[in-house]
Amino acid sequence: MPAFRETGDRLRDRYDAASEVTFNRQGTRLIQRNRAFNRPTRDDFVYIERSRNFCDADPVAGSVGTRGRKCNRKSAGTDGCDLMCCGRGYVTARRRVTERCRCKFHWCCRVECQLCEKTVETNTCK
Repeated sequence: MPAFRETGDRLRDRYDAASEVTFNRQGTRLIQRNRAFNRPTRDDFVYIERSRNFCDADPVAGSVGTRGRKCNRKSAGTDGCDLMCCGRGYVTARRRVTERCRCKFHWCCRVECQLCEKTVETNTCK
């Protein structure tokens, strides 16, 4: 049995190389939409409809897009600005906030805190 990582890599490679197909006139067979590529084999992935573009708003499909969404500029994952902002870039805003800090519990039944200021940075997709 192959390692889990190897299986995931194989699936991603097949997904990336998937071929778009359509039905023939009788609706009985799938035919390749772009014949410039090799015919898909039994092991290749095929698709009939293209995936929606979730980067841009599409009210009909119920997609709000990613403009204005907060992202993490340091992350390479799905929450990262590079991926989430779809190459449009992002805006960084800094603001000062006041919050409770260095809290101490006093016996019985009261908590005393100091107020601390800190700078918070938020990144938002363009």
